[in-house]
Amino acid sequence: MREERYMNPYLAGLLLGLLLVGTFFVTGRGLGASGAFKRVVIATVETIAPTHASQAKFYQEYSTQPPGSSPLKDFLVFEVVGVLIGAFASGLYAGRVSWRLEKGMNATVRARIIGAFVGGVLWGIGSQFARGCTSGAALSGLAVMSIGGILTMLCIFGGAYGFAYFFRKLWI
Repeated sequence: MREERYMNPYLAGLLLGLLLVGTFFVTGRGLGASGAFKRVVIATVETIAPTHASQAKFYQEYSTQPPGSSPLKDFLVFEVVGVLIGAFASGLYAGRVSWRLEKGMNATVRARIIGAFVGGVLWGIGSQFARGCTSGAALSGLAVMSIGGILTMLCIFGGAYGFAYFFRKLWI
């Protein structure tokens, strides 16, 4: 079995912090991913049901500015595309790109896929309730010492430790 190559976590944390500072400096706002998915949903709804998009209050908040341009021309959309390309390039470089599904010894493939799907749906719903994903609400919020960012980070780690107890046997 070959040894997996990963970046030093301290170096990765330092680089992430520098990226966050650079993002604040260049764009005036932090990092986040859920806003990109919201923009994709808005672009889809505006294309499929333009009347509904123009009448629903939710979509009016994020309507296209200026008229005629695409909601996909947003910093967050380009950020997420860059993250996907970077993650794929990193996986190729480290030799971790494959078609295998990683799962614990006690988990079935079906349970892993259902768990990933349910987790993704809950992440999407939670990010809307929290008005941002873990990157936007916690990481960027914590970077500016926002009370909401601090509380979000505490809840994320507290919730993860709480849920880990119940699901650990699937992975060990």
